Amino acid sequence: MSTAPIVVHPPSPGGGRRVTVRRGGILGLAHSDRDVVEFLRRAGLDDADALLDDPRWVEWRGGRAHDYEAA
Repeated sequence: MSTAPIVVHPPSPGGGRRVTVRRGGILGLAHSDRDVVEFLRRAGLDDADALLDDPRWVEWRGGRAHDYEAA
């Protein structure tokens, strides 16, 4: 099981992916990597672009990473 602090959940039926912080709540519903990066920047992670593919920081659940199409 991953211990990454950021979780990008599976694509929803309507499109987009919920982004959460472990034990910290929901950051928002992302429809692109740009949205995820913005959520992370608002959470105080200035180097968010570099973190998307780092499994120590971001766990992609269900579906392919970087895919936001409807389930």
